[in-house]
Amino acid sequence: MADQLRARLEAEPNEWQRVEVISGDVLTQDLATLTDGTRFRVYGNLPYYITSPILHQLFAYADLIDSIHIVIQLEVAERIVAQPGRREYGYLSAACQFYSKPKIALRLPPGAFRPPPRVESALVEMTLPGERSRLNVGDAAQEKRFLEFVQTCFSQKRKTLRNNLRALTPDQHIHDTLSSVGLRPDARAEQLSLAQFAEIFRQLKST
Repeated sequence: MADQLRARLEAEPNEWQRVEVISGDVLTQDLATLTDGTRFRVYGNLPYYITSPILHQLFAYADLIDSIHIVIQLEVAERIVAQPGRREYGYLSAACQFYSKPKIALRLPPGAFRPPPRVESALVEMTLPGERSRLNVGDAAQEKRFLEFVQTCFSQKRKTLRNNLRALTPDQHIHDTLSSVGLRPDARAEQLSLAQFAEIFRQLKST
C-alpha cells in the first residue's frame, strides 16, 4: 500500500505536494520528530488487537495532539466512552478520558469493510485535552504513577477498591482515605470518577 501511495504522489506531484508517506511501526515511531515538534491530528483505522498499546503510544505525545479520530472495534469504543457506574467502565475508560474527551461519532457494520470483520466497528473522536488539564496531578512522572495507581485500582474488578489497594498501603490508611473523600469502605473502582481517583492518589501519596 505504501508503494502504491508513493507511486500516486509521484504521478500527481502538484496535487499531493504536502503528502509524505512514511513506513514504520507506530508503537516505536517518534511522533514528535516525525512532525518536527508541531501540533498535529491523528486519523487511522487501527489494528484491533493493538488498539490499547497504540492509544498509550499516542498519549505519550498528548501535548502535541489536537485530536484523534480512529476506527476501532465497537466493544472497545464503548469501553473508552463509558462513564463511572457502567459495566464497561474500566482502566481504559479512565486513561482515555484522562487525556481526551472521547465520543462515538459513527457506528460501522461489518459490511462497511472488505473483507468484513466478525465484529462491529466505530469511529471514535477524541478531543484533547481531557481531564488531565483540570486534575493537574503533577509532572509527567507523576502522571505515569497516577495511571499506574488507577490501573491497580482496577486490577481485579470483582474486588473492592480497598482490597486492590492493600498491596500499596496499610488497610487502615485506605479505610481512612476513602472515608475522607466520602466513599464507603466497600467502594469499587468502577464507581469512581477521575477526580475521585486523583484525590485518593494525592492523599495516599502525601503520607
